[in-house]
Amino acid sequence: MRITQNVKLLLFFFFFISFLFIAVSAGESKCECSHEDDEANKAGARKYKIAAIPSVLAAGVIGVMFPLLGKFFPSLKPETTFFFVTKAFAAGVILATGFMHVLPEGYEKLTSPCLKGEAWEFPFTGFIAMVAAILTLSVDSFATSYFHKAHFKTSKRIGDGEEQDAGGGGGGGDELGLHVHAHGHTHGIVGVESGESQVQLHRTRVVAQVLEVGIIVHSVVIGISLGASQSPDTAKALFAALMFHQCFEGLGLGGCIAQGNFNCVSITIMSIFFSVTTPVGIAVGMAISSSYDDSSPTALIVQGVLNAASAGILIYMSLVDFLAADFMHPKMQSNTRLQIMAHISLLVGAGVMSLLAKWA
Repeated sequence: MRITQNVKLLLFFFFFISFLFIAVSAGESKCECSHEDDEANKAGARKYKIAAIPSVLAAGVIGVMFPLLGKFFPSLKPETTFFFVTKAFAAGVILATGFMHVLPEGYEKLTSPCLKGEAWEFPFTGFIAMVAAILTLSVDSFATSYFHKAHFKTSKRIGDGEEQDAGGGGGGGDELGLHVHAHGHTHGIVGVESGESQVQLHRTRVVAQVLEVGIIVHSVVIGISLGASQSPDTAKALFAALMFHQCFEGLGLGGCIAQGNFNCVSITIMSIFFSVTTPVGIAVGMAISSSYDDSSPTALIVQGVLNAASAGILIYMSLVDFLAADFMHPKMQSNTRLQIMAHISLLVGAGVMSLLAKWA
């Protein structure tokens, strides 16, 4: 079976970011702001890094696979009350990740005193996040428009073919002609409804793929940060925070993948790709830890830009494609109890993830 073009792009994107960090670590001179931590215990930090690789991998697998179990457990299928509440919790997690973790990290990197010059007085972090959100909107909009036009043309060809069949029936009588016309008209309505559902399905798939890109950017950055850290206290805090990150972000991504109704190969590839991204990032960070200087100007710019772009993607996806779509869904709008439960779940997810900002 062949890997889809979108999955190939995701793989290329991941390896590009990893090689970018490796290139940054090579030949960088120390920034005057950097300093050697005398209390750093590399052996102690390495212990947490090695333990983090399988632990974070397991947390990611559990998180992303939980919503996908709907194929085996009816209560976990999309459109169920439990699924709406769970997805609201995951949306809160992703929203808090963008606002409380990734965006502040981008501001910290791009406003560092190590970056000299008046140009860096411009708020690049907010600008990059805004541009990333607009580009995400563009991808969402153009993809939906493309699929809608493609299905409209298909429905029109089917309708034209039926009209020609009906017109060429000859002297079959008014009763037969009326029956064919009515059948064609009814079939057209069903075709339009089916086309709309197909457009929505394709849009959901685009949403899942774009969301995975946003999560991958953040996962690579924070994974390399853990792998390159030299302090046991820093490694311990990142270790604990990453397990929650992976599990909760996996819930949101798994929900999107479940709604996208991907085939088994695509589900497996996307799930594995999400699960291994952070552990591989940790391994890359460990490999370059001896030469990587996260306070060098180039490293600060790369991390700041990636974090800002990731924040824009995650904030847009959580607000527009998760919360707005689900909270305005007819099922939720007609059920006050479900609305209350979803709002509580949203606040709990955002609150829990915001508390984790204290450590990472």
